[in-house]
Amino acid sequence: MAEILVLVDHADGAVRKPALELLTLARRIGEPSAVVLGAGEAAASLAAKAAEYGAATVYVADGPEFDEQLVVPKVDALTQIAKDKGVAAVLVTSSGEGKEVAARVALRLGSGLITDAVELEAGANGPVATQSVFAASYQVKSAVSHGVPVITVKPNSAAPETAPAAGAVENVSVAFTGNAARVVSRTPRVSTGRPELTESAIVVSGGRGVGAAEGFAVVEKLADSLGAAVGASRAAVDAGWYPHSNQVGQTGKQVSPQLYVAAGISGAIQHRAGMQTSKTIVAVNKDAEAPIFDLVDYGVVGDLFEVLPQLTDEIGAR
Repeated sequence: MAEILVLVDHADGAVRKPALELLTLARRIGEPSAVVLGAGEAAASLAAKAAEYGAATVYVADGPEFDEQLVVPKVDALTQIAKDKGVAAVLVTSSGEGKEVAARVALRLGSGLITDAVELEAGANGPVATQSVFAASYQVKSAVSHGVPVITVKPNSAAPETAPAAGAVENVSVAFTGNAARVVSRTPRVSTGRPELTESAIVVSGGRGVGAAEGFAVVEKLADSLGAAVGASRAAVDAGWYPHSNQVGQTGKQVSPQLYVAAGISGAIQHRAGMQTSKTIVAVNKDAEAPIFDLVDYGVVGDLFEVLPQLTDEIGAR
């Protein structure tokens, strides 16, 4: 079978969920191989996890460059492995950094690039990706016509499925190209204890209807009862009610959870562009004519300050 190279995202010594989704999708189009970079002592456990989800081979590269520089060392490693092994495709998580890595790798390989795929399938001439385009109003199928396809895939595009494989570890010595830019300091982001917004299976978002920063308390309580991430509309963020890092939409983050709950959000096109690929959408809005109701699977016309606490209590009771 054709070898499919998967860049494994990891944090704090653990494989991130989107990487497991990539390994699952890779099995649909070939034989997955994992690339673990800059993991240090955690490399062995990360390799074992990748093997559990189908990686026949795990390429491991380490060095201070992965900490001292931004994306360039990852690009160096991924490009070198892709060329040396003659892989059939390269898969990367569709995050901000992931898309930059993928674009640089595609350029170095002289290949085509597909971003924000939500599905992958085997085609006659290589992988075929499904993408949501024009603010998620349409779905198209795309394929790379020249070179090794480099594809970024949105988190939550597939449910991770185990498929134990050999997971033979191969250590790689990377010829780093060097980069003038260096990381001189790091400031850890304060953890909320909630899942990462773009990776969470459930997202609860608040909009202009929450009325003030204090209004997000009911949104957060519902999210916590569901083990969900908290999002916000652009209107709420612009008003200073919630951090920009939680903004969902065309100018914020794009999410594709199993369940998306929109509270007090009208449903402007720029917000829909960031969440329309969600599997199930629920909206609570006191305006029965709000555009969001044209999109949802379930809609509640009512005051979010009455509906959300009742929903939170019901979830707790169950």
